[in-house]
Amino acid sequence: MPRLFIDASELIQRYNAGDVHFGEANLPGARLDNRDLIGIVLTEADLRNANLSFSYLNRAQLAGADLSGADLRGCNLNQANLENASLRGAKLHGAVLQGANLQGADLNLATLLDTNLIGADLRKVKLGGAKLTGACMRGANLRQERASGQANLQGAKLCRVDLQDVNLRGADLSLVDLQGANLQQVTLSKGNLHHANLRRAILRSGVMIEIDLSGSTLMEADLSDAKLNSANLSGADLAGANLSRAILNGANLSRANLQGANLREASMSQVDLSRSSLQGADFTGAELVEAYFARATMSEGNFQNANLLNAELSSAEMLNTNFDGATMPDGKLFTS
Repeated sequence: MPRLFIDASELIQRYNAGDVHFGEANLPGARLDNRDLIGIVLTEADLRNANLSFSYLNRAQLAGADLSGADLRGCNLNQANLENASLRGAKLHGAVLQGANLQGADLNLATLLDTNLIGADLRKVKLGGAKLTGACMRGANLRQERASGQANLQGAKLCRVDLQDVNLRGADLSLVDLQGANLQQVTLSKGNLHHANLRRAILRSGVMIEIDLSGSTLMEADLSDAKLNSANLSGADLAGANLSRAILNGANLSRANLQGANLREASMSQVDLSRSSLQGADFTGAELVEAYFARATMSEGNFQNANLLNAELSSAEMLNTNFDGATMPDGKLFTS
């Protein structure tokens, strides 16, 4: 199918006359800002560096379109189809993409500050280096469907982003900046957050089974009631984090920093805490059956009423550690 060569003024004239079909239109650099273009069909169109700011593109058909470098600030793209579209380096500050189909879209290096992505389909989306500070992504779908089909957000800026109840199963978020983000009830099982910044992030009640959080920053993060079975948190900084009632059975926390962390009533059977820093951490009532504390620093820690049955404590540093009422490795209750 040959390219449709048309300028912006002709497109607007024909659209206003009732023609909505402009598939494969050649419109690089076109000025289409502040226009009502609801339902327009621009499938496979060339809209590189076009200005579509503050236009109404609700339910527009933009599958496969090239919108790289385009200005889409304040644009309404509710329920638009942008499947496999190129939005690389596009400006989407304040755009509304609620319920939009962005499956397979290229949003690498795009600016999505304060963007509304509620309920958007973001499967297989590329968001490497994108800026999403303040964006709302509640209910968005970024789940992995197969090994080659995971969302890629490597290095994305997601400070204070709202990702509550989002499905990020298997997503690649390595090196991502999620400082202060709302990830409450998020699904991140088998996801990659290696060396991610999650300082003060809210991950309460999240499902993060077999997640890779190695080397990540989780200082003062809220992980209460989170499911972190078999998670890799080796070398992670969890100083001051809230992990109360979290499930960490079989997790790897070797060399992690848990100084001052709250782990009250956490389930941590068979957890690896070797060489970890646990100074001042609160493990009151925690389940630590068969936990491995080889060369861990437990000084000033609180293990009151914890269950340490068959735990390995022989080489741990335990200066001024509180074990009152705890079940010790030999099954006996500790009494001071």
